[in-house]
Amino acid sequence: MKTIQLSCSHALFKYLIAQKTIIDGKKVPLFPGAFGIYGHGNVACIGQAMEEFQSDLPGYRGHHEQNMALTGIGYARAMRRKQIFIATSSVGPGATNMVTAAAVALSNRLPLLLIPGDTFSSRFPDPVLQQVENFYSPTETQNDAFKSVSRYFDRITRPEQILSSLPQAVQVMLDPADCGPATISMSQDVQGEVYDYPEVFFEEKIHTIRKIYPDPDQIKIAADQIKSSKQPIIISGGGVLYAEAEKELSTFAKKHNIPVTSTVMGIGCMTHDDPYYISAIGCLGEGSSNSLSKDTDLALAVGTKLADFTTGSWTNFQNPDFNLVSINTTRFDTTKHRATPVVSDAKVGLMKLSEALGDWKAPAKWFERAVDEKEKWDSYVQKESGPTNQEIPSYAHAVGAIYRNADPSDIVVTAAGGLVGEVVQIWKPKQLNTFETEWGFSCMGYEISGALGIKMAKPDQDVVVFVGDGSYLLHNSDIYSSVLYDQKLIIIICDNGGHMVINRLQLAKGGKEYICNLRSARAKNLQFVDFEAHAKSMGANGETVKTTSELEAAYKRAKASDKTYVIVMETHGYEWLDGTAFWESPTLMNADTENKKAALKEHLDGKGSQRKGV
Repeated sequence: MKTIQLSCSHALFKYLIAQKTIIDGKKVPLFPGAFGIYGHGNVACIGQAMEEFQSDLPGYRGHHEQNMALTGIGYARAMRRKQIFIATSSVGPGATNMVTAAAVALSNRLPLLLIPGDTFSSRFPDPVLQQVENFYSPTETQNDAFKSVSRYFDRITRPEQILSSLPQAVQVMLDPADCGPATISMSQDVQGEVYDYPEVFFEEKIHTIRKIYPDPDQIKIAADQIKSSKQPIIISGGGVLYAEAEKELSTFAKKHNIPVTSTVMGIGCMTHDDPYYISAIGCLGEGSSNSLSKDTDLALAVGTKLADFTTGSWTNFQNPDFNLVSINTTRFDTTKHRATPVVSDAKVGLMKLSEALGDWKAPAKWFERAVDEKEKWDSYVQKESGPTNQEIPSYAHAVGAIYRNADPSDIVVTAAGGLVGEVVQIWKPKQLNTFETEWGFSCMGYEISGALGIKMAKPDQDVVVFVGDGSYLLHNSDIYSSVLYDQKLIIIICDNGGHMVINRLQLAKGGKEYICNLRSARAKNLQFVDFEAHAKSMGANGETVKTTSELEAAYKRAKASDKTYVIVMETHGYEWLDGTAFWESPTLMNADTENKKAALKEHLDGKGSQRKGV
């Protein structure tokens, strides 16, 4: 067998470059790029290899390790898990900064390759700079923190170990059932060590994402259960998008006369004008879907992990005859909550299940009610998000103003905080795959970084970011990245003076305003940030507006801009669209004020409505 002598770092990137995938009939790199922040743990060897291979695997400069990994997550989501970004960091805090991003990728079932530097495998210089020592386990370093938030983890302590480790990492990231982040922790000394690698290791390999076909018995059992239902709904999750099953979902709903709801991560799988799409369901969802869910006798969950914000902490399903059928590539997700499982790719599962159902249709009366519920709630949302002369507009007013002026192809991005709930209800997709919110981990700071990755994946579409002042202050440096790499974003900063959605929860639980609201944060020198000036200092265009009419005009200027454009508007901190689902959150049991007593009663009433035995 022919061999080639390479450093471990060079072999690492030579292998990654050889991995290809097929998108729209064209062969493209599986790894389209790598973000890096260099330090003593990765600059001399991994960094040098990246520089030498940059024509085949372009590198991008990051400004915070968490941010650059979040950008990779946004890219992977927009590309429907067909391409994978890389993020590399030095040893120490650079590495641990990426742990949060790994958790985001794991929670959202998205691929991401993390290559943090590590300590010396020889241990001779220990303790090295930025090493966290475990007194009783010398093999452990700070990088062991990745183990709980990685789908695959390996520490490379010999150069030949990548021969077995890298193929495993790639397969995990491409597996629809196991998909998540892979962490390859690179010992500093090993990065520079040489080895005679087999040349076949670097041969081009074209990867495809396997389709998981359902067991016929599971399909039959699920079909029989659906046929016995009178008031079924579909809950579409992100798995519908990853399986590219949008057409099959719409066809299934129409053929069997079943109204479709979606999770936050599943929005964009159907357009608002599809007659069978009702709205989002759950705590961030709309009254239309939540009203249906209270009475449904069967929910067909497709590609969702059924998190508490989807199920209303399991209070949304109050019909005593309620049943659940779950289609998912992951066995773990299909068997949750006494579900009838169908372990399958969403596209194939819907097709096979439709075949088994034959000509069966849900009763027309049920679908007619769904349409009526949709029309009623749409009217409410349009009214609350319409033009206003209100002195300080609400989040809903801000989102509505942009939505009315957005092109069908404009992609909206938000994450965490109060904006998600308003965007979910107002931004009804005019075109498939134009809604890219991160809600699996609800990570503050994802908004701008994730949007950068989405823009890199979809350069021909405008990417619109809604971010609150709290998330903006947490992570904003990718405004600078977007300017440096000519990846234009349109960023709407809704400044309501603090973490006001948590302030809302604070008050709802019977407490008093404390810290969340900037005005009650015990600040000795209270002042507010000039976000326009800050964004301009990073090279973006920007302006500050006061009214929704000014916001609409500013958005048109932003659309015409040749680079990232930031629009700032003060928004109301106490006005929100109505919530129509219960969410279980900690509540003081020793209520000693009238407000706390009211909160406790609401909490106990909600607990009393939860589905038992889930």
